[in-house]
Amino acid sequence: MKIAFTASQKPGAKTLMDQFVAIYGNHDAGEADVIVPIGGDGYMLKTLRRYMALIRRGLPVFGINRGTVGFLMNHPGINDLPDRIEQAKEAIVSPLRMDAVAKGGTISELAFNEVSLFRQTQQAAHIRIMVDNKVRLDHLMADGVLVATPAGSTAYNLSAHGPVIPLGADILALTPISAFRPRRWRGALLPNSAKVSLEVLDPERRPVSASADNLEIRNVHRVDVEQDHATKLTLLFDSDHGLDERILREQFST
Repeated sequence: MKIAFTASQKPGAKTLMDQFVAIYGNHDAGEADVIVPIGGDGYMLKTLRRYMALIRRGLPVFGINRGTVGFLMNHPGINDLPDRIEQAKEAIVSPLRMDAVAKGGTISELAFNEVSLFRQTQQAAHIRIMVDNKVRLDHLMADGVLVATPAGSTAYNLSAHGPVIPLGADILALTPISAFRPRRWRGALLPNSAKVSLEVLDPERRPVSASADNLEIRNVHRVDVEQDHATKLTLLFDSDHGLDERILREQFST
């Protein structure tokens, strides 16, 4: 098995990579059977972006945890790595596509967890929400709002009191962040075919930034979000610790 190892700058990640490489060798990603990033969830997202062309063509990713949470990663055991990879469970995920309109033009990015809008100042954000070109909420006053995939529903979406979505569900979560008006609106569950448009009201006095996972664009006027069904990525997880099981457990955590 040809493995392409890569590691973050987190303490211990480079050291662990050296231990793996000493046993299994290291290959260029273009020649490898699998990419193994070593780090945390943020580094996993960075790796997916870095090797997007190869991963889109079917190169799988098996993450090794050296981060804080490691929800998208596997345990850092060194022994029998090729066997673990061969026996791993596949999770096929499609990212969100974000088209953010700012003063300089439209910027497009992919997000694997969520697309989020945040207020940039002490002023609450004022946002109009449209789904498939129909206004569903004319005026949201909040710190922000986000659209999350099932894989990302246990991340910031859950912290914002959004629902946890099973991995196989064809659903997206639309979740407000600290909503002030309307007070009783807790968000919505949308089919993953939906196109969500978030229009910033009064962007000069109440500036808003948009983030595709950890990539931020400031002073946006409008953000369109929809799932990129043409892009399918294969994440691998230890057979006894699949992503679907992790998401299910989150629904019963206390």
